[in-house]
Amino acid sequence: QVQLVESGGALVQPGGSLRLSCAASGSIFSILSMGWYRQAPGNERELVAGIAASGSTNYADSVKGRFTISRDNAKNQVNLQMNSLKPEDTAVYYCHARHVLRTSLQWWGQGTQVTVSS
Repeated sequence: QVQLVESGGALVQPGGSLRLSCAASGSIFSILSMGWYRQAPGNERELVAGIAASGSTNYADSVKGRFTISRDNAKNQVNLQMNSLKPEDTAVYYCHARHVLRTSLQWWGQGTQVTVSS
C-alpha cells in the first residue's frame, strides 16, 4: 500500500512560481511511475507531468517550458516546480503513482489547491 501526501499549494500572482511536493509512504517508490494531474472546476482531470521510474519525463503541451517534474528516490518524493504561472493553471493538483510491473495498482493523493490570481 502506498499513501501520497501533497503539499505546497497556495495563492500566487500571475507570473509567480510554486513548488509542489508529494511524499510517498512505503518501500517501493523506486518502482513507481509518478505523475501530477490537475482538475479545474467543470473540467476533467488531466495529466500535467509524469516521471517514470527510469527518470524520463513527459509534460502536457500547456506547461512545457514552465513546469519541471523531478523525483528523489532517497526521500520517496516527487516535486513539481511551476514557473510563469497563469490564471488557467488554477486547479486542484493531485499526485499519482502507478506500480511499474503491476500496472493495475495505482494510488492518488488528496490534492492541493493552486490558485493563480491577482
